Amino acid sequence: MNSTAPTPATPRSRRLTARTGLALATAALMAGCAQVPHPSPNDPWESYNRGMYSFNDAVDRAVLKPIATGYETVTPHPVRTCIHNIFSNLGDVWSGVNSLLQGRGRDFVDTFGRVLFNSTAGLGGCIDIASMHGARKIPNDFGMTLGVWGFGQGPYFVLPFMGPSTVRDGVGTVVTLTAPVTPTAAVFAIDNVPVRNSLLGLYIVDTRANLLEADRLVDQIALDKYSFIRDAYLQRRKAMLDSRQQSGRASTADDLDRATAPADTNLPVYDDPDEAPAN
Repeated sequence: MNSTAPTPATPRSRRLTARTGLALATAALMAGCAQVPHPSPNDPWESYNRGMYSFNDAVDRAVLKPIATGYETVTPHPVRTCIHNIFSNLGDVWSGVNSLLQGRGRDFVDTFGRVLFNSTAGLGGCIDIASMHGARKIPNDFGMTLGVWGFGQGPYFVLPFMGPSTVRDGVGTVVTLTAPVTPTAAVFAIDNVPVRNSLLGLYIVDTRANLLEADRLVDQIALDKYSFIRDAYLQRRKAMLDSRQQSGRASTADDLDRATAPADTNLPVYDDPDEAPAN
């Protein structure tokens, strides 16, 4: 009777496992001990958030960042750009759906025009032909849709493994992960498990690799990385929501002006220019 002995772990895998376990243990300890006596008004859960930020940062430094850095080093830039553009093209579908849910019909049409253009002339999204021709990308998500619908953002909230968010954006993230028209949904729809897992891993690595430059910048200029990331995130989300609400009000005002304009505003004038005015 033949038996197959388990393959011993390689030194590299043992080091990776040890680094990951140490990172998780350290982060868990920090999350349990960190206390902020006077949290920011925008961040009432700062004690938890700083602990979770430390946890995420430890996991990132132990696993994700080294992999993303290696990916950036060994993968030619055109290949990385192609991969990122394909995932971005899939993400545009979800952005367009959210533009429609927000009542932004023109953004919906423009975004789906981008998808069709890039999916055909751009070889499945590999080449961002639409941007080359001036069709700008319109980022959108369900958290922003909830904001347009009038839901408050709630406290700042750091999600495990995923990073900065708010209560509203956290709900939006859950919906995004379960929606049938997102990049992750497209990957999970693949029946072949090895292919599906490989593409999911590639999506995660691509997402992290595209944050490396921003990560280097934060390391250079931020004295407190947690506060810097929190404030930058909240300011960006507020600016995005304000722009959508302002454009929505402008569209409503334009519609109201057209509806209340005098009925004969655009009628031709048939008066005789030579006729003298009556005294």
